[in-house]
Amino acid sequence: MDRFRSRGHRRPVRTVVLTGSSGALGRRVGAALAASGHHVVGLDHAVPRRPVPGVDHRTIDLAADALGPSFAGADVLVHLASVLSGTRDDSDAPADVDLARRVLAAAGGAGVDHVVLVSSASVYGAWPDNPVPLTEDAPIRPNPGFAFAESRARIETLAAEHRHRHAHSTVAVLRPTTAVAEGQGSWMARVLDEAEPVQPGDGDPPVQFLHFDDLSAAVALAACRPLDGPYNVAPDGWLAPDAHRALAGTPRIRLPERLVGAWVGARWRLRLAAAPPEALALTMHPWVVANDRLRAEGWEPTWTNEEAYVAGHPAGPWATLSPKRRQELALATAGAALVGLGVAAGFAVRRLQRR
Repeated sequence: MDRFRSRGHRRPVRTVVLTGSSGALGRRVGAALAASGHHVVGLDHAVPRRPVPGVDHRTIDLAADALGPSFAGADVLVHLASVLSGTRDDSDAPADVDLARRVLAAAGGAGVDHVVLVSSASVYGAWPDNPVPLTEDAPIRPNPGFAFAESRARIETLAAEHRHRHAHSTVAVLRPTTAVAEGQGSWMARVLDEAEPVQPGDGDPPVQFLHFDDLSAAVALAACRPLDGPYNVAPDGWLAPDAHRALAGTPRIRLPERLVGAWVGARWRLRLAAAPPEALALTMHPWVVANDRLRAEGWEPTWTNEEAYVAGHPAGPWATLSPKRRQELALATAGAALVGLGVAAGFAVRRLQRR
């Protein structure tokens, strides 16, 4: 955390370059910054169908186009753009590192004073010996092979290098937990939703769910203050396993870790899964985070874990079934899962043999 030690930079913000401005989070952040009186330059691959009032939306390919003109005169960079927003797996996650490198280089060349990057609480990794909750002082140790978390850790390294090269600058790195909203969800939320029905091994950790409204408020605060260093972003507390299961309303099938890993691995190779088997650690070990540092800066969550989860997960047909019927269907689903495991594994083996 020493690499992010505060330098007391607090000069007023005037012009903010916002990448990923057309996304669910970008629209919220753009609206908040514009409402605060800032000039917001929104950069994305397409202008949203309903432009955000007060945001100067510009179409640009951040991975290929010249970025200098868009950064001219900017005071702050808020980098939200990610190639993962439209994908079903994390195979493109390394491209986000190159994207962040280009954007940070453009900000440095333009003399931008302050940078806000959105990372992920998954950079801490999900490990059996993790404290509950994790603070910003905890080591960064993403689970090996989980490209999403590994790429976020690499982006944080780029942020630290940027701060070191530009003595005048400050860099806020936000580490949100799983973010959700009505009809919308982060890539991490899709991963966990897919993993929910099957529980590997004996692990059953606490979980957190952050509403996009609270995440956007944290991003806007980090841009306007501006904040400096790493900040966890999460509601107060977390959902205990029993509370999470009750809210989900769907049966959990508990299978040996080896079988679940083989099943998810086969589906991953067939590009049917949202994440590789390495992501299963997130459903087995704790990685919930504390929000004290961000709260000390004036941020307050307005949604609880329970409220955010319900908002991002509309009640399904399971909620209308009796407990007995749920149990019957759970047993049937468990059998189907085992059959599916064999079928998926067979397809994967034949496909690899053909290659």
